[in-house]
Parts: sequence; structure tokens; C-alpha cells
Amino acid sequence: MMSHTFAICAYKDSPYLDACIHSLKRQSVKSKIILCTSTPSPFLEAMAKIHDIPLYVRDGKSDIQDDWNFACEKADTRLVTIAHQDDCYHRDYAAWVQRCWERYPDTTVFTTDCAILKGEELQRPGMIQFIKMLLRLPLRLHGLADRTFVKKAALVFGNPIICPSCTYDKEALGTPLFDSPYKFALDWDTMWKLAARPGRFICVERPLIRYRIHDGATTKACIQDHRRGADETAMYEKIWPKPVVKVLMHFYRKAYAAYDNA
Repeated sequence: MMSHTFAICAYKDSPYLDACIHSLKRQSVKSKIILCTSTPSPFLEAMAKIHDIPLYVRDGKSDIQDDWNFACEKADTRLVTIAHQDDCYHRDYAAWVQRCWERYPDTTVFTTDCAILKGEELQRPGMIQFIKMLLRLPLRLHGLADRTFVKKAALVFGNPIICPSCTYDKEALGTPLFDSPYKFALDWDTMWKLAARPGRFICVERPLIRYRIHDGATTKACIQDHRRGADETAMYEKIWPKPVVKVLMHFYRKAYAAYDNA
């Protein structure tokens, strides 16, 4: 069995952190769990003590890329899932990770579908989720998913890969894992770069995490101050001519509606 760690990125005092940790402790296949933060507090210290998990504190200003890289580096296992504090993981998530690497040991990125939570309310899958599922289709061709054009084919119309659903092979990819000038699209940019490197992207089209949308979510903040639009336009310009970018952004902005009334 491959060594695996859930590295939870904790930012300030999330009311959803306890549920996230519980979902990781209830996994049918046990993995290591660590808690990482750049915003230490008595609350996080208490959470680490209650759940008997290590707490690692990064010095310096809070930054999503630096925080993710710190969490990745603190995991002392070959495989690492950068778990988001607001989300919950299906009890068989880690089991699917193990199955993936047993079948395809050259996998560098494992990803899944998700169920959407608005606050505590589970949402029915909508058009956006259906479109993302279609975009991930190349990554379900597991026998071909080690080829650059197959991996990039899933990314040319947007980023359908759900970041907190991903597990990475640190041994194959090295650190720092994330190296992007973007704040919102850093995961899309990173996936685009990793797709050009050797290794296989495997998607299991099952909702193995519950992805939570709420007022404090980073994604919502990025939409409100227009970082998301700027980052995604820059990413499209890496892939497509500018006239095509305008058309794609017109439709891609519709995704922002998912955060309305969250």
C-alpha cells in the first residue's frame, strides 16, 4: 500500500474544519492527517489537540500558493492530498487513491467528481457540473491518460479538475508543486504545466468529496474583486487566439452564477 497523507490547509477559524477532520478520520483505508496553517490561533491548536493530529505553522504572510506548497512539503509520504478545510471526503476516497496507484503506478495526479454544498444544503447536480464532467472525459480514458495531448484535452476549455479532490505523487512531481503567477487560476495553470510532464492523470467520476460554497470561500472573494476573470482570461490566452478567448470567457463567466446567494 502506498504511503498517503491528507494535509489540511487551515485558514483562520473555519466552522467547517471539525467536519472535514472527522471525514478524514473515518476513511475506510487509513492515511496520515496533518493540519497546516499560516494563521495560527487557539482554535486551531485546540482542533489539533482534540483530534490528535500534528499542527504545522508557516511563518510569513498568508498566501494560497505558499500555503498549499507548505502543506505539500510537510507531508512525509509519497502521496499527498491537499485537503480544503471547508470540504468533506467520502469514506472511500483514500481507498480509491490506493486502487489508482496499484493499477497505474505512473499516476501523478488523481482526481474525482464532487457533490456541491451551499452551507449545509446538498445541491442537485446542475449544468455546470455536467459540463465539467464532459470536460473530464479524456481523463477517464485511463489507458491513454499518460499522453500529454489527452491530459491537455481536458483543460483547453476551462479547468474541470476539482482542486481539493486531487492527490499528487510528490516523489514524481517534486516540490514546490505550485508555481504560478495567478491567485485564482493557480490550480489550472499548475495542471496545464503538469500535463506536459511525464505521468498519468486519472479521474474517477464519482462524487468522492463534498465541496462547500459559502460567503467566506476564496473562490467567491476572487469573483467579487475580479481576480477570477483576469486569471482565466490569461489562461485562455495561453491556449487560444484572442478572438476565441472572448467567446470562451462569455460562456465561462456563467459559472460564476454558482456562487450567487451562497
